[in-house]
Amino acid sequence: MALTTSPAASIVASTVEAIETQGKMTKQSAARQQVLELVEQRGSGTYVQQPKISQQLTMTSFSEDMRRRGMAAGSETLSLSRQLAGARLGRFLNVSPGEEIVVVKRLRLADGVSMAIETLHVPASVVPGVQPRDLEGSFYDLLRTRYGIEIATATQTIEPTVTNEEESAALGVPLHSPAFLFERTSRDATGRTLEFVHSIYRGDRYQIVSELTPS
Repeated sequence: MALTTSPAASIVASTVEAIETQGKMTKQSAARQQVLELVEQRGSGTYVQQPKISQQLTMTSFSEDMRRRGMAAGSETLSLSRQLAGARLGRFLNVSPGEEIVVVKRLRLADGVSMAIETLHVPASVVPGVQPRDLEGSFYDLLRTRYGIEIATATQTIEPTVTNEEESAALGVPLHSPAFLFERTSRDATGRTLEFVHSIYRGDRYQIVSELTPS
């Protein structure tokens, strides 16, 4: 995309050119940083880019991760329904296609800001009597405190994607914004599958960090 076609990009380019004529490097660096903080996104104009959260590849819940960062984690339950697992979800959850499961759609918040939209699938037998208000906090805390269940292992995949209309509206981002697709299957110590989670994380607020060691 040619930046010169955008009025906002023209402003940025002009500002950078003006900066480069300044004689003092300290002023140049400070002004350049201010310009670089302006990011043009198609359809939304120019806005100040927010700092990204580094997501470590560890088995922690969203709530626990936010608490470690000193941020207030929150959840807004958008819907809760019960349905038969069917072939696909039955395979993910290791249950019969005819078994009842609970499907919960939640908006995940950090300091009141929408960070991800999550669809949680759980066998109904794991969370008997669960209600939408029960899922306003950490699901893992709910499993532990009410049902006496601990997550022992999990398998997770991460893929790049873009947001659809529903996800864009919920996250407050333009349609087809870059995002991360997380899918996680969690189990207890006996190997029983407890959840299958499909989550869309905002690409403008997250980056994936992995610590590497020699093999």
